[in-house]
Amino acid sequence: MKREREEEKRERDEEKRERDEEKREREEEKREREEEKREREEEKREREEEKREREEEKREREKEKREREEEKREREEKREREKEEKREREEKREREEEREREEEREREEEREREEKREREEKREREEKREREEKREREEKREREEKREREEKREREKEREREREEEKREREEEKREREEEKREREKEEREKEEREKEKREKEKREREKKREREKREKEKREKEKREEWEREEWEREEWEREEWEREEWEREEWEREEWEREEREEKEKEKEREREEKEREREEKEREREREREREREREEEKEEEREEEEKEKEKEKEREKEREEKEREEKEREEKEREEKEREEKERERVEKEREREEKEREREEKEREREEKEREREEKEREREKEREREEKEREREEKEREREEREREEKEREREEEEKEREREREEKEREEKEREEKEREEKEREEKEREEKEREEKEREREREREKEREKESEREREKESEREREREREKENKDDGDDINVGKMELLYSPLKI
Repeated sequence: MKREREEEKRERDEEKRERDEEKREREEEKREREEEKREREEEKREREEEKREREEEKREREKEKREREEEKREREEKREREKEEKREREEKREREEEREREEEREREEEREREEKREREEKREREEKREREEKREREEKREREEKREREEKREREKEREREREEEKREREEEKREREEEKREREKEEREKEEREKEKREKEKREREKKREREKREKEKREKEKREEWEREEWEREEWEREEWEREEWEREEWEREEWEREEREEKEKEKEREREEKEREREEKEREREREREREREREEEKEEEREEEEKEKEKEKEREKEREEKEREEKEREEKEREEKEREEKERERVEKEREREEKEREREEKEREREEKEREREEKEREREKEREREEKEREREEKEREREEREREEKEREREEEEKEREREREEKEREEKEREEKEREEKEREEKEREEKEREEKEREREREREKEREKESEREREKESEREREREREKENKDDGDDINVGKMELLYSPLKI
């Protein structure tokens, strides 16, 4: 019985050593996973840093890779040393102490799992909220940009309408002054026309001819201008439709990109959950470290977002300055035009007065001949009326031409502003697209490296497990050989005791001391 107890004790001790060995292996694996997790988190922070320092990106990755390889090699060496040392220490411990530690460890693990689950749920809620906030900020920014563009166009249209209204008022005033002037001229002509008719007859004919030619020419120019404006309007309409289509495609692409990112994020979340289930026995201190790392990471992301918002505000201020500068230039141009028109008007009035003075002088000279030309004056009077109508028509055409010229200038400026706006929009979209492509490449590169590393680790673990199984088989074979030797010795002792026969105490003493011999 004592030999059996001793045998059982040895087996239990052996099992205990095996459990201790397994425990050390699990702890080692846990440390390795923890180390790997820290490495992944470090890589994530480095990705954020790479966004700001693109030139340093490649060198940093190579350096980190070398460091990780060196650290891994050192950890492997250290792990081997620690395993050997722990194996020697653990063989000296008592069974009762092991039982107490096992119970305490189970309670601790249960508590850690609960805390870990709560932290993970909190982290998931926080990440989801941050993604939602980021998406909402992006949508809000886009809506604001669109609204500002619309407001800008509306303000431009409003200013244009005001300028048109002012222009119409000035033209109306001008027509009234012209009408008054014509009335005065008419009264004077009524007094002086008899002398004037004779003198002006041939001149009016020539003027009439020139005016007809001029009207025909202006008519041709007007037709050409209308044709050009129609083509220009069609081109602008096509550009506007093209811009709307591109805008719609861009929004659609962004929406699909966002959905794809959401799906990838969900897959990553599932992967993290699976990994976290395997790591339920992680140490409490390491869990706290991860939590602090996540907090720092969220702070960095928030800081990054604040910087982005500040940059966006600066850009908006720049755009506002440009807008104000253009408005100021537009006002200056209008003021110059107004002054130019006033100057021209004054010049025309001066010329007209000079002409009137000369006319009066000539009329005094021709007054004597007036009586002789009465009959002709009546005929010329009718022609003068015709001429007056033609002159009015000419004035109207000139005013129309002026309005058309101003309209062309306004439209040209409007087109230029729209072109500038479109160009800025295209540049911004191109930058966003390039940034997303770069991030996608980085992510794919990291995933590929992560997969390779996991594959290597998996192979290494498999080889380690195979070595452990081989050791286990050797131990089992050794135990079987020992048991067989013990049974053989027992049979020999029983045979000897049977020969001795009557001394039972002697046999008991041999049974008692036989384990010591073994």
